[in-house]
Amino acid sequence: MRLLTWNIQWGRGMDGRVDLERMAALIRSHGAFDVICLQEVAVNFAELPGSRGEDGVAEVRRLFPEHELIYAPAVDLPAAGGGRRLFGNAILSRLPVLQVFRHLLPWPAEAGVPSMQRVLLEIVVVADFGLIRVLTTHLEYYSARQRLAQIEAIRGLHRTACAHARLARPGEEGGGPFDALPRPASAIFCGDMNSGPEAPERARLLEPFEAGEPAFVDAWQVVHPGQLHAPTAGIHPVDWLEAPACYDFVYVTEDLAGRLVACAVDDETAASDHQPVWIELG
Repeated sequence: MRLLTWNIQWGRGMDGRVDLERMAALIRSHGAFDVICLQEVAVNFAELPGSRGEDGVAEVRRLFPEHELIYAPAVDLPAAGGGRRLFGNAILSRLPVLQVFRHLLPWPAEAGVPSMQRVLLEIVVVADFGLIRVLTTHLEYYSARQRLAQIEAIRGLHRTACAHARLARPGEEGGGPFDALPRPASAIFCGDMNSGPEAPERARLLEPFEAGEPAFVDAWQVVHPGQLHAPTAGIHPVDWLEAPACYDFVYVTEDLAGRLVACAVDDETAASDHQPVWIELG
């Protein structure tokens, strides 16, 4: 199973041009991916730099016809000409998708701090080695306090999923909305965490769970033990980082760590202000 995560900045490259076809071509240049997790996918947001108000969801769906696209807007606002302006995360999967969950993350009020609603998108897919949950998010940029609250919520959602995995839930006859589909404990969690490897919220994410739920481990550290994280932002100069840093991570539950055979970063592309990261599980 191959998975890629990338904050695509609504398709805007370092040249200021929004080009989702360039984004798709770059992903394909690294081979075929079973699952692609994208952050900052925008619809009707003509106010964003370089944007003409593209429907990013429709464009990405067109560019990856072999994948099923699941979208979770974090921001949903009216558009001046009618319709809605949406901004959020997408997962493309060519593996069967059994269930989809869209979790709005905590957004604590904080005076004088710019912020926006954030979302965690979760799907359950059927991989060759069994069921697995794939989760992707884009945490708050301006506030460590909000990021920590969001990580606590994600840990809570993981506990809930693990409880569902342990307990058989009675279903409803006829396949209605009470249908008892499985939700496994095994998971991949990825995205733009908007903070580096030394951040307190990252340390909190990696802490063990009290009831024995499988903990998260950093895929990069499993595949490259003892090596510093390759930077995923600031490789090309940006006004929000003084030096290159790793903001984009892939975590797996510890039961999947032994399956990791690769974790890599494209450190050359300038098709976004972040670099894509991918893993391979055997």
